[in-house]
Amino acid sequence: MAHSSRIPFGAVAQGAADTEPQRQWTPAAVALTLSVLFAAPGVATADDAGAASDKAPQTWAIDGQTTFVDQGTFAFRSPYRGANSLDPGTRGRETFDATLFAGVRPWTGAEIWINPEIDQGFGLSNTLGVAGFPSGEAYKVGKSSPYFRLQRLFLRQTVDLGGASEAIDPDLNQLGGRRSADRLVFTVGKVGVDDIFDTNDYAHDPRRDFMNWSLIDAGSFDYAADAWGYTYGAAAEWYVGRWALRAGVFDLSTVPNSERLETNFSQFQTDVELEERHQLGGRRGKIKITGFLSRGRMGSFDDAVRLALATGKPADIAAVRRYQGRAGVSFNLQQEVAEGVGVFAHGGVADGSVEPYEFSDIDRTIAAGLSLAGTRWARPHDTFAIAGVVNGISRAHERFLNAGGLGILVGDGKLPHPGPEAILETYYDLSLIRALQMTVDYQFIENPAYNRDRGPVSVLAVRLHAQF
Repeated sequence: MAHSSRIPFGAVAQGAADTEPQRQWTPAAVALTLSVLFAAPGVATADDAGAASDKAPQTWAIDGQTTFVDQGTFAFRSPYRGANSLDPGTRGRETFDATLFAGVRPWTGAEIWINPEIDQGFGLSNTLGVAGFPSGEAYKVGKSSPYFRLQRLFLRQTVDLGGASEAIDPDLNQLGGRRSADRLVFTVGKVGVDDIFDTNDYAHDPRRDFMNWSLIDAGSFDYAADAWGYTYGAAAEWYVGRWALRAGVFDLSTVPNSERLETNFSQFQTDVELEERHQLGGRRGKIKITGFLSRGRMGSFDDAVRLALATGKPADIAAVRRYQGRAGVSFNLQQEVAEGVGVFAHGGVADGSVEPYEFSDIDRTIAAGLSLAGTRWARPHDTFAIAGVVNGISRAHERFLNAGGLGILVGDGKLPHPGPEAILETYYDLSLIRALQMTVDYQFIENPAYNRDRGPVSVLAVRLHAQF
């Protein structure tokens, strides 16, 4: 899990968040940020990490990060709005988090990690109004004051099976050492499903690269998670040659888009992924195919519409929930094409007749992008990137939203003129000092919430990220 700083997360569960306040930045948040910055001189560079991997395996590590995002929209056209609509005014919101990554190696091949975290802030419009929401740092639960969460607590066991010996550089949630190319990896505990599945080196971490939900993950990948993006479960990975096969079982929330996880795994998700690693012209690349199947109490869109027609009330998906399944499949491609230049693409489809359970209101998606390292203009720790994504929903899903239904993120009260939600995102990540990055990010959103009557929307953000 080399990218384990990634914490995706989502929409506010209905009725779960504080009343969204005006912007504020508390002294506690400032103090936590400064504590990380004062620790910055101890940050290891990539060269330091490589040297460390040639030494004896790390037996323990304590690392940390803090991220602050200030994001705002410009006013846009909006002839009407609903309960889950993006506010059409010129608005801004901030989010903040600080995470500790503490790990120990209790025996050969094993690692135990714990990630306590302090969070604060709100996403735009309480993290509502766009299926491809513009900030992966906006969690499902917004709070005015800093609050504590234990986000991850897991055991990872690696079993070497032979083949070439590989160096492992120290990283967040990863101890330095060595491993064999062919191996088994077992993970059990509280994790993010997307720590293991659907990862991508160029678009997967809202603290360091793209911020839009449907760029950092395949939008149709409705992975199991609580309101903060984490769940309990277990996964197994088998690496052999240029192939890897992953499978896992994870706990769903008690109800879709909930803060609480099911207590007995009666609602659960299974995930399977096949990965192929290759080189094209001496440049590294990966292709992944990921599938999921969720089993839980979820509603069918057409059932909710039929009930709405019979009662004369807005469509209510909660009223028609029953135990059933929802499946989906996605692909994920990354390819280095030149020194410091990488491209990526992902796409997927999911069952559009049944409500998404945890992630976002997306039944199909396709995305592609380009990432340029600053080595090409003598700024080796900077990055410029640009990407686009198009999200869509089924006809049944459109009928549900037009009947007044509310999804995880979207619901304008009606949808007489549906269209695909198209998003362009670009950012420049600037290295300020050894441990501090500042990013300027811009997103253009056409047909927010699949609604041709509203938008387009321009979203501008500034992100500060420190890591030690």
